[in-house]
Amino acid sequence: MSTPDPTLNPDLQSWVESANVEGTDFPLQNLPYGIFSSSQGSDRIGVAIGDMVLDVHQAIEELALQDLPPETACALSSSSLNQFMGLGSRSWRSARRSISSLLTSGADPHPHLLLPRESISMKMPAAVGDYTDFYASRHHATNVGRMFRPDGEPLLPNYLNLPVGYHGRASTLVVSGTNVKRPMGQLKPDDGPPVFGPCRLLDYEMEFGAFVGAGNPHGHRIEMASAMDQLFGLVILNDWSARDVQKWEYQPLGPFNAKNFASSISPWVVTMEALSPFRKSGPDREPGDPDMLDYLVPVTDDVLDVTCEVHIASSQMREKGQSPVLLSKGTLADLTWTFTQMLAHHTSTGCAMRPGDLLGSGTVSGTGKESRGCLLELTWRGTEPVELPDGTQRKFLLDGDELTMSAYCEAEGARRIGLGTCTGVIQPAS
Repeated sequence: MSTPDPTLNPDLQSWVESANVEGTDFPLQNLPYGIFSSSQGSDRIGVAIGDMVLDVHQAIEELALQDLPPETACALSSSSLNQFMGLGSRSWRSARRSISSLLTSGADPHPHLLLPRESISMKMPAAVGDYTDFYASRHHATNVGRMFRPDGEPLLPNYLNLPVGYHGRASTLVVSGTNVKRPMGQLKPDDGPPVFGPCRLLDYEMEFGAFVGAGNPHGHRIEMASAMDQLFGLVILNDWSARDVQKWEYQPLGPFNAKNFASSISPWVVTMEALSPFRKSGPDREPGDPDMLDYLVPVTDDVLDVTCEVHIASSQMREKGQSPVLLSKGTLADLTWTFTQMLAHHTSTGCAMRPGDLLGSGTVSGTGKESRGCLLELTWRGTEPVELPDGTQRKFLLDGDELTMSAYCEAEGARRIGLGTCTGVIQPAS
């Protein structure tokens, strides 16, 4: 999508040399925000540039960032992104242009404002008050429906009329690199009464999460025309899932303990401004799909074309130095419902959204087997196990398995950008 935003010029170069390397996730055209800590002090806001991080608070203190409104400078000096998210798109654009100008080739270099990314510790980018996970891929929903309702319609009657979701557990959102303990739960064997024990069918879900910006007052709605401006940015999301717990508990009210033990997100929030060259019209509807109600009809290019890949490495593979195996590769553009539609529907009742609230996409799946976004689909409930180079198979995740999700955007006339990685290692139940 064409844009006059000068910070997106694909020819822009930075005085940070690693930002100019082909294939880097964090060129000058990206500038994602995160929260980091280092040996030099407390949690603060940083911007990833190449293999370095700009210390935004220090840059503000030294007056290196020009033309920032006072409220924007104050918010960027915080220890979380919530206050900055709440200022809205005008402040976001102002900050982006100021940071881009500071880091562009030809500007006075300020290398002392940078820290190597490998030297810092990443934190949660925001204090998430509420987390809602949607179920926005018809391909995923169709596959799951065929597995569990083989004699009926795979999609439930309301699926193509509204973006359905459930309220997740914000307290167990964790940043990439946090180990994930196998959950305990109530399980129902096929031939006996329920038992309590460790989850046996642990799964990943390849998802994305969108952070809400300023939000809306209670009793007011967010319209489709303004929904994109209400979204701050995107992260990778791995919604770890206990499939055996889920199978027993999900009727009649849907996911609960099967989803509340951990959901991992990548630490760098890629802003909607950075993603604007990768927006498309849509989402696609198929012949016979019902017409959307007016409040859900897109009026801007809201589809985000972001590719995600999932790799697995068992503990034995890591010990032997074997490369991780690609499990899934899909695109956010395959979703049936966009993040703007999710936001418009979520607030259609007057539900208030607050800065830092997180919307999950649900499992991202496509039409091919390689694009199935979880092991439940990929192995078809364990009947088609994945072969690993250490000689083992995976129907579901085992203790010691490391999952790594990575994501990137590519489009003609735009500089490639990435979202970084989201990792987690499965630890035994206790």
